[in-house]
Amino acid sequence: MNPRVLVIQNEESAPAALVGEWLEEAGLSLDVVHAYAGEAIPDVLPATYAGVLAFGGAMGANDDVEFPWLAGERALLAHSADADVPTFGVCLGAQVLATAVGGTSTRADVIEIGAYDIDILSSAQNDAVFGALSGRSVKAAQWHQDWIATLPERAVVLASNQNCPVQAFRVGENVYGVQFHPEVDAASFKEWYNVADEAADRSGIDMAIAVDQVRDAEEEMIATWRPVFHAWANLVKQRQG
Repeated sequence: MNPRVLVIQNEESAPAALVGEWLEEAGLSLDVVHAYAGEAIPDVLPATYAGVLAFGGAMGANDDVEFPWLAGERALLAHSADADVPTFGVCLGAQVLATAVGGTSTRADVIEIGAYDIDILSSAQNDAVFGALSGRSVKAAQWHQDWIATLPERAVVLASNQNCPVQAFRVGENVYGVQFHPEVDAASFKEWYNVADEAADRSGIDMAIAVDQVRDAEEEMIATWRPVFHAWANLVKQRQG
């Protein structure tokens, strides 16, 4: 039986998308909790799951009053991180994960929307998931107005750029968060553009140019991030045993 992963979807327009496809082709089965639609998030990961992912959304990581499921998501991610269960947070999911392990998420100094270069740091050299990219500058799709402002001492920053100091991090051996959006292709990014949110409105960025950037970099980004999630899938399978 394929190892099962619990997926938290925080917004209807932000599914697992490409990441889900890559994990399934790597031999995982995904069960999605549509949190935005009122489906309950468990406080503790059930024993039937070998991993957990949390994806993006336009809300902030601390907006519990308006989006009350975020408290439950934070509890789940805190428990998973403490147990070093293979965990992966994407954009908002990474920010919620950061707050769950003792970090903070705040408004960013720079809003990133489009395709940006990020640097994979030397700290990733021996990392099971990011190690093959260590020392490289790679493209990543971005859409965020918040960022991870602080992390606990036990966290390792794996990727950064001049706009955003925490583009990727790890806690323990199996728990990861990324500020960017590896799951989106040009088509899904354009759908976000068609329903532009507060981040887009505040940024002053030309959305048409941002869409073109993602389209131009799409092939390169897929080639970069698909192996990363295959590597994370291996961690899940190792836990499944």
